[in-house]
Amino acid sequence: MLNWANRFSTFCLLDNHQYQLQPHTEECLLAAGVKRQYKAMAGQALRGLQEMIDASPAWLFGHLGYDLQLETAGISSSRPDRIGFPDCFFFEPVYLIRLTQHHISITGPDPAATWQDIQDAGEETAVFEKRTAIEGRYSKETYIAVLEQLKKHILRGDCYEINFCQEFYSEGTRINPISVYRDLSQVSPNPFSALYRQEDHWLICASPERFLRREGQRILSQPIKGTARRNSSNPDLDQAGKEALQQSEKDRSENVMVVDLVRNDLSRVCEEGTVKVDELFGVYSFPQVHQMISTVSGELRKDLSFADIIHASFPMGSMTGAPKKRVMELIREYENSRRGIFSGALGYISPAGDFDFNVVIRSIVYNARNQYLSFQAGSGITWYSDPEKEWEECLLKASAIEAVLR
Repeated sequence: MLNWANRFSTFCLLDNHQYQLQPHTEECLLAAGVKRQYKAMAGQALRGLQEMIDASPAWLFGHLGYDLQLETAGISSSRPDRIGFPDCFFFEPVYLIRLTQHHISITGPDPAATWQDIQDAGEETAVFEKRTAIEGRYSKETYIAVLEQLKKHILRGDCYEINFCQEFYSEGTRINPISVYRDLSQVSPNPFSALYRQEDHWLICASPERFLRREGQRILSQPIKGTARRNSSNPDLDQAGKEALQQSEKDRSENVMVVDLVRNDLSRVCEEGTVKVDELFGVYSFPQVHQMISTVSGELRKDLSFADIIHASFPMGSMTGAPKKRVMELIREYENSRRGIFSGALGYISPAGDFDFNVVIRSIVYNARNQYLSFQAGSGITWYSDPEKEWEECLLKASAIEAVLR
């Protein structure tokens, strides 16, 4: 199916790999080809996107880049952008394929012929044509020194928590993104995985995190804060690690901070008194890690547009920290790479106005034209953070990606 989709310069695969993380929506969606599209850099991007939505309700797929913070918080970045995704891109597909465990439906011109084309596309076997070593933008020593500076900001009361990220990259690299996505899905299948192409720009995503989901007037967010390494070779140690994460005061502290931030964001768009924490400190297991996930929901006010909701809640608190605007300023100051689509959101909007978006983490981004490949990893920094352990957490989060790039 992906080989068939690759004939289009724009397509989006969203796959939950049969996880039943609640609330469960679509099993797998593939949107391909462009009827109409909207592309913009930060400035008035959300307004233009809303005009597209209002002009003709339809299935729309696309992304919100981190640099939309210019619109939502008045903060811009001067760091170089080596990948080049637009800050905002959405398209109405020519073809929409919806898969469940037992059923496939195709919407578009001549579904029967499309299904035959998909079967005839065959399997892609090509892997790397050329490999280049992965490098980091920080040495361990520099990373630790930056974290010590951030802890000074926390001590002064500038912020309580900051999500600090570092970039790993490769130049002059030629890959087959479809093969890499398949490899990453085998190593690290996650409920908000995606393969997304926008011309020469590729996102190969193994995200475990949901940003925002709307169904009717109910809106829901499921921030992740708290990570523990899996021990797949020893079930007893694996369970002990899960229980230790559940009881960790540091991880609970990080998690409750982002929960409070999300509650505040949702209260700006929800009916008074309806925002609630459905689950606090839930621990869920994924291939490499256990994660602490909380769920926050509310009932939307009836006078709000998609752009209003995003303006109130983007970027997501799990990728910024608290208080949100101040930590975004610190991120701009201390991170030495532009985030771009990383820590943004990818997903869909339905014709009825419902939507579901992930958090773009655990992801490879690739520019096929300039042969630049990148991925980022981060962690939540508080006063109690041990810089050595935060460094190790970043490497753990990056390990599944590095495994498919070796």
